[in-house]
Amino acid sequence: MRDVPAPAVPRRYRCALLCGALVLLTSCGWGAGGDGAEGGLPGVPTGVTAAAGSATTVHVMWNAVDGVGTYEVYRGGTVVKEVPASERMVDVTRLRPSTAYAFTVRARDAEGRLGPRSREVRATTPAAVNDGSAPTSPGDVRGRAAGSRAVQLTWSAAKDDRGVVSYDVYQGGTKVHSVGGNQRAAVVTGLRAGTRYSFTVRARDAADNLSPAGAAVRLTTPGSDDGRATAPTGLRAASHLADGAYYLDLTWVPPRIDGTVTEYQIHLDGRAATSLVYGADAPRDRAEYSFYAGREAGVTHRVRIRARLADGTWGGFSAERKVTLGAGP
Repeated sequence: MRDVPAPAVPRRYRCALLCGALVLLTSCGWGAGGDGAEGGLPGVPTGVTAAAGSATTVHVMWNAVDGVGTYEVYRGGTVVKEVPASERMVDVTRLRPSTAYAFTVRARDAEGRLGPRSREVRATTPAAVNDGSAPTSPGDVRGRAAGSRAVQLTWSAAKDDRGVVSYDVYQGGTKVHSVGGNQRAAVVTGLRAGTRYSFTVRARDAADNLSPAGAAVRLTTPGSDDGRATAPTGLRAASHLADGAYYLDLTWVPPRIDGTVTEYQIHLDGRAATSLVYGADAPRDRAEYSFYAGREAGVTHRVRIRARLADGTWGGFSAERKVTLGAGP
């Protein structure tokens, strides 16, 4: 991030956050989009599940819906969480022990229109316990590819003096899935062919104590991925002068993938120069960004861009463009 000597300056028409560190945005419950709704509304989220994660939390997951900006998670008739389109899971917290809850999910598109509610799913939190001891790590963690876009993980039970309520699956350092304490397997989908992944599993008890991670499982999905399907397209680069300094002006078309891309990495002259992270208003049809490039005219730069995908990996690079500071269009 220190290759560019001054902070990026976003244009007025785009509000974005320039980060010094990359933010991993991953999700679980990837899958096919929901059924389309009438009148062009977002589809109905499918595959919705809910399971207690502790005495005060419930983990809700669902499949992707095409063309959404955010998801709304409801407890009964009340919105309790709003989730960006790049995610398909959420932990609903601050619940009561020994209580039954009902959850539904709705998709909201970029224009703010809400689709129909998903089917209702129910989960009951276990009784509260006074427990300061975390479970042991899950043992014998193993994994295998289940096609080119999914992996199946298995493990042996962790031990806890009050009992394990749930198991959390992590991809790298990010939680991507959760199953009940009586399960010893999980399937993580929405992955890329020919890509190396690392997974760990942690156990959670009713008091929300989390175990250390079990042994990491590292595996590569079969097949190949040349990156073209996940690369931004239509990249254009120009420059403009403002207050004695030159700025690079980029426009591109986001890749057509499940969900919305909320993070990009810009490479300048073969090295990472800056990261761009959007919120819920991430562009879907055309993205624009401008950043500081120096004060010397006539310098030629090479620029390309790539997107952070829903599975936490980087997609393919766009075509590289050359731009000379101060040159005409």
